[in-house]
This record gives sequence, C-alpha cells and structure tokens, in this order.
Amino acid sequence: MRRALLLLLGLCLGLPAAAGEAPGCGAPTEYLQSTPLPATATGLSTGLLRILAVGTSSITGAGASSPAAAWPARFEALLRERRPDLDLRIEVRGGRGSTAADQWRMIEDALRAGPLDLVIWQAGMTEAVRGQPIDDLSAILADGLDRLHARGVDAVVMGIQFSRFLRANAEVDPYRDALRVTAASHNAAFISRYDIMRAWAEAGTVDVERAPRDRRPAEIDKLNDCLARALGAFVKDGVEEARR
Repeated sequence: MRRALLLLLGLCLGLPAAAGEAPGCGAPTEYLQSTPLPATATGLSTGLLRILAVGTSSITGAGASSPAAAWPARFEALLRERRPDLDLRIEVRGGRGSTAADQWRMIEDALRAGPLDLVIWQAGMTEAVRGQPIDDLSAILADGLDRLHARGVDAVVMGIQFSRFLRANAEVDPYRDALRVTAASHNAAFISRYDIMRAWAEAGTVDVERAPRDRRPAEIDKLNDCLARALGAFVKDGVEEARR
C-alpha cells in the first residue's frame, strides 16, 4: 500500500518513482523531508494548484542558458510532464538584489490578484551578501509566514545557496540558522538549499564554482534542474505527510 502511494505521489509531482532511482539528483534524504503541506495536497487532489515562487537572481535563471532553465521553470516543467491534466498556475516574481521586504511586497501583490496554495520563498541571500541585520530578516519573514498560514497558504522557505566564495567573504551561518528557525517556528517548511548544493559539490554531481568558464552555463542549467527535482521530492514528502 505504501509503495502504491509513493508511486502515485511520484506521478503527481513529476519525480522518478522507479526502484533504485534516487530523487533530487541524489540529494541526502534528510534534506528532502518536509512538514505537512495540506493546501498543496488539496490542490493536487482537486486538480487546481496555484504556486508563487519569489526570490533573487537565480529565480529568473541568472547565468543559465535561458530563462527556461531557471529552477522554477524546470519545477513547472516536471509537474506538467507528469500531470498534464492538472490546472497548474505558477508565477515567478523577484530578481537580483531583492530583499525579504521586497519579496513580501511581491507576495502581497500576488495574493491581492488571487488565491494561492503554495508560496516558495527563496529568502536571505541578499541580506547575507550585504551583511544586513539578521533580526530584520527574521521579523519580516516571521510576519509574512504568519500571514500566509492565517490564509491557509502553504509556505516553503528555501535557504541561501552554497558558495565557497560567499562563505569566504560573509558570515553565512547565522543567516542560514535564522531562516531555518523562523520557518520552523512559524508554520513553514524549510528546504536547505545550502546543504543540498554542498552535498552535490562534494559528490561531484554538480559544482558550478569549479566548472570551466565555457561550461558554466551548462553546469548552472544542471544545478537548476537538480534543484527543481530536489524541491519536487521535498514537496512530495510534504504532500505525503499531509495525507497521512
């Protein structure tokens, strides 16, 4: 029975379900475990799923071969591939240098335009790069997550990316911890993009910083595709948790 459910969820979320095929490009399973995502589960069951992704430059495909290679576009493509019957509405907002405050305003604008089932909030990168106050980041995120929860909208907070250069030039760990703790205490799921990307780099799966310059766009494309697959596995786990 459990295997049948997993196969069904794999079909729903566009993920490989074959035996022995690791989800999320082999991302460690502990980073693909989500808290329940009830609104997303309901959307999949009813056939209408409305998703908003907000974030900084990677959300629009910066450095990739095309905007279609950005991780939200790849996530959408995976969903559509497996669920062509699903009325799927995905909107992407954000760009380089956007802060959590900017992103929350984008979320508010989207909510005024219509209901949402799931918000994927890629937060904290700009604040970490600029060394902005962590308390301000946490406060904005906490308030936004509380408001989403009150409206019955699932939220997934996506952490900052892994980068050796960033780690050498900024104190990233306090921002990573703030995102994780704030999500956990304000009814949101947290996917650790940093830990997943570091695991891929250590395994040689994908490592943008060590790719030759002429191969970097292709490596970014691969990273975005793997991130979309990891996110899909994470959301699948949250749907499964909600349905238990």
